[in-house]
Amino acid sequence: MNWDDTTDETAADRLVGASADREDQAVEAALRPKDLDEFIGQEKVREQLDLVLRAARTRGATADHVLLSGAPGLGKTTLSMIIAAEMGAPIRITSGPAIQHAGDLAAILSSLQEGEVLFLDEIHRMSRPAEEMLYMAMEDFRVDVIVGKGPGATAIPLELPPFTLVGATTRAGLLPPPLRDRFGFTAHMEFYEPAELQRVIHRSANLLDVEIGADGAAEIAGRSRGTPRIANRLLRRVRDYAQVKADGVITREIAAAALKVYEVDARGLDRLDRGVLEALLKLFGGGPVGLSTLAVAVGEERETVEEVAEPFLVREGLLARTPRGRVATPAAWTHLGLTPPGRTVGGNGQGDLFGA
Repeated sequence: MNWDDTTDETAADRLVGASADREDQAVEAALRPKDLDEFIGQEKVREQLDLVLRAARTRGATADHVLLSGAPGLGKTTLSMIIAAEMGAPIRITSGPAIQHAGDLAAILSSLQEGEVLFLDEIHRMSRPAEEMLYMAMEDFRVDVIVGKGPGATAIPLELPPFTLVGATTRAGLLPPPLRDRFGFTAHMEFYEPAELQRVIHRSANLLDVEIGADGAAEIAGRSRGTPRIANRLLRRVRDYAQVKADGVITREIAAAALKVYEVDARGLDRLDRGVLEALLKLFGGGPVGLSTLAVAVGEERETVEEVAEPFLVREGLLARTPRGRVATPAAWTHLGLTPPGRTVGGNGQGDLFGA
């Protein structure tokens, strides 16, 4: 199994994981906005994409190929569907890991209709032979199909109808420059501000027929890690709690009580995140400590700590990766209500790492 698959499964098992499980996919299908006007957040991306699509419609041409990068759960798949809807075209959805051979890609490309949108999720995980075939398909709308083997193999050119490729990736740096350069429009999806997430939550609550107050939406938004997918997932769990433990109306108090049950704290940290911080602070005095040692202390795999827990802790300013190892920041001590040992305040300890 590819390690990316393993980390995806681990993240999907967490309430605050950004990967989508089957329940998320089913709910998202009902909650997805249908056009750019309805899409919340990503203002710059929406404005730029709107110009690209309007211009293509004015020319009566297919839209340029689009590359969307950013963390999971920010709306890349939703935007691909909106692109197809705005262009009045059908959409074909597949993913990089599903295309392991050039023949797999050739079969998909040869069946496309004119103007169709091909959404290729996790495009950076596509096989190299398929990637090289995609270069020609994107640029010349043509692929060479190899018939036969060995010295007698023959390349038969196959013309393709004009189509729009929408590629999505969580790791834009892994895309080779020749592939990245063939996209006419590239956009990076940013994490959402709490006010934007509140709008997402209110919209989803309306579609789910859930009564929620402004303070309840703010409480959920503050724990959603800047990610709409997580916000919608937390909303569903809080809805369940409100229906069982209260009168079904989500207030700040109900949201806070529900998320306490699900072990999601005020900053969006869950059991794994707090376990990493507590081990770092209580067992190792705030660090520095090696990743493998920290993982053993937490009882998790090294890769789980590095790929699943650490990115959010670093983004929140609670943990730092240094050449000497992992180090807790002053904010981590404050968040867990702990007092740093004397050596970490100035002197020869942790304070030096955040000083000069």
